[in-house]
Amino acid sequence: MRLRLPEERPAEPPTGYKIAHPMLSQDGTRAGFTGVSLGGALPYGVLDEARCVYGLRHRAPARLCDCGFHCVRDRAAAEALLCTGEHGAAVLLEVSVLGSYIRFELGFRYARQRVRCATVGPCACGAAAVALADAGWGRPGWRALAAACAGCVRGGTSVSLASFARLAGEGLRVRAAAGAGAGAAVDESCGSSGPARLSGNLGVPELVAEAALLQARLDWFQGQLAKLGERGPGAPPQGSPPQG
Repeated sequence: MRLRLPEERPAEPPTGYKIAHPMLSQDGTRAGFTGVSLGGALPYGVLDEARCVYGLRHRAPARLCDCGFHCVRDRAAAEALLCTGEHGAAVLLEVSVLGSYIRFELGFRYARQRVRCATVGPCACGAAAVALADAGWGRPGWRALAAACAGCVRGGTSVSLASFARLAGEGLRVRAAAGAGAGAAVDESCGSSGPARLSGNLGVPELVAEAALLQARLDWFQGQLAKLGERGPGAPPQGSPPQG
């Protein structure tokens, strides 16, 4: 006799939490995430459908397979994963569990998801992040990003938090956690399902972050101009400015 799992029909999609690495496409036109464990080889978008990581043709989540998106129900449980060394550069995601799902004691394995909010932790130096910069690794066609403050943004690929939200689309909201010196508090309004605050409708935190990134770009250009003056006219600048 084939056993069937009990069915649930919630009035609204369940909410879950997970950690992931922010990703930027090679051409800089798309943004997404990649997981930290089983599905880490497959970057996904803000609104996406799970695929079997083993290449099997069944729909995720299959009961006798590990495929599907994974999340936990408790925000604190997801935040605890950020304490491990290999996951310290990941971001905290708040997601809506969509489609069919299998409920476990701690969370869900499910078919589709919408990432509603991403909370970016502090820069490696401990200051609050104003941008996401090249982390030095990636997947084919995708660059992994990590939190960076205005003082640590250097030449190379980087995007402001608001720019990442715009590239990711689907109403994603991106917030920065407080720096190490200000405690671990985060902006609880991140849970709102409204549209991301983009250019023309930026809040004070987003404006401060954009201004800090702009200042970092100006500092980089001034440094390059100073080096160019030392080497003489006609010498090419080294590196590239932070991208917005």
